[in-house]
Amino acid sequence: MSHQDPADDDRAAFVAFHRWLAETFPRAHAKLAPETVADASLLFTWKGRAADAAPVLLLAHQDVVPVDPATETGWTHPPFAGEIADGFVWGRGALDDKASLVGLLEAVERLLAEGFEPRRTVYLAFGHDEEVGGAHGATTLAARLGEHGVVPLVVLDEGLAVTEGIVSDVASPVALVGIAEKGYVSIELVVQAEGGHSSTPPHETAVGILAAALERLERRQMPARIAGPVRRLFEAIGPEMSLRSRVALANPWLFAPLVTRALEASPETNALVRTTTAPTIVEAGIKENVLPVRARAVVNFRVLPGDSTAEVLAHVTAVVADPRVAVTPLRTTLSEPSPESRVDSVGFAAIARTIRETFPGAVVAPSLVLGATDARHYASLGADVYRFLPLRVRAADLRRVHGIDERVAVDDWTNAVRFYARLIRNLDAP
Repeated sequence: MSHQDPADDDRAAFVAFHRWLAETFPRAHAKLAPETVADASLLFTWKGRAADAAPVLLLAHQDVVPVDPATETGWTHPPFAGEIADGFVWGRGALDDKASLVGLLEAVERLLAEGFEPRRTVYLAFGHDEEVGGAHGATTLAARLGEHGVVPLVVLDEGLAVTEGIVSDVASPVALVGIAEKGYVSIELVVQAEGGHSSTPPHETAVGILAAALERLERRQMPARIAGPVRRLFEAIGPEMSLRSRVALANPWLFAPLVTRALEASPETNALVRTTTAPTIVEAGIKENVLPVRARAVVNFRVLPGDSTAEVLAHVTAVVADPRVAVTPLRTTLSEPSPESRVDSVGFAAIARTIRETFPGAVVAPSLVLGATDARHYASLGADVYRFLPLRVRAADLRRVHGIDERVAVDDWTNAVRFYARLIRNLDAP
C-alpha cells in the first residue's frame, strides 16, 4: 500500500512482492534482469536484436490504495487474501493495477517459453507509488531511461478499458484508449476569525464565510467544451450511434451547445468536457459551543487539456472574490494536463490492431483519462503515450476500483495476457 507519507509504507511488503515475482516468473527474471530503482520500483530490460530499432516501454504499478477498516466486513472475500473463487480473482489491486503488472510478466514468460526474441528492446517499468502521484517511482524510472537516451516507439500504461454497456447509444463494446489525461491540482481555502462563544455569534462566522465560498465555486464552474481527445472520441464512435446522435455530432457548428449541455447532465460525461470542481475536505471547530477561529477546505480540480493549473487558481481567486478567504494551491499534488498523443502513429495502430484481434467486434476509440496515471511522467521521453488496460469493464465494475469487492474475472485476465503477448509481437514488426 502507498500512503501520503512514505514513512508509513511497509517496505517489507514490497520486498516480499518482488520475491514472489521472481519465484513466479523465473524466465523473465533470468532474461530481463530487473533492477530496483528508487527503493522499490522495478525496471526490466529485454534486449532486442536490432540496436537501431526504437524500443517499446510498457508500464504498470505495484502499489494499491488502503482499505478502510470499516468496510472490510463488506467484502465477499478478505481484501488482501487474493482468493480465486467463482471465476474471479478477488482483492485490492486486482483491477488497479496488478492485472496489468502480472499480465505483462505472464505474457513475457510465455513468449520466452516459445523462444521469441524481440527485434526491438522491450522495457517493463513498474512504479511503486503511483497511488500517491508517482513522485519517486515513475519520475525516477523516466529519468533513468532518459539518461540512457531511450526514446520509445510507444509507451503504454493502464488507463481506460474495453467497456460494455457504458458508452450510451453504442451497442458494441467500446475499447477506449487514453491519448491524454487530465491535470490535477488541489486548492486550500482558509478563513481566520476571532472565535468566541457560540451564544453571541457575529453576522458571519468563519464557517459561514467558507461555506459561501464553496457554494460559489460549485455554482460557477469553469466552462465546458468538446475538444481534443473528447472530440476524437465522438468522431470514432459517432458512426456506431443512432441517426439522431450521428447528425448532432456531424454538425458541431450547429449542435455543439446542445451536445455539451447533454454531456454536462451526467457526472461521468461532465468530467469529459470541463475542469471539474470537487470540495473534498472541510475542517473547523473543536466544540459545539465554541466559534472556530479557523475554517479550512480543500477543493480538488481535475484539469481539462487546454486549461492549466494557473488558470484554475485564477478562476478560484476570481470566484471566491473575498479577501477573508486565503487561496493557496497545494504544490505537492500539482500536475498539468498531459500532452495529447497521436492517433496516426505506429504505436496507436498496433494497439488498435491488437485490440481488434483480442476483442473481436470492439470499436476502438481514443479518449481522455479522467484520473492520474504514472504515464504522464514519461512524456519527457518524447514518445506517444497511451493508456489502456485490456480488460472488459461493465458498469458494475466501475465502483469496485478503489472500492469494495475489487476483482477481475479469470477469463478476462487470461485475455489480457493474450493481448500483451500479441502487442509485443505486433510492435516488433518492421
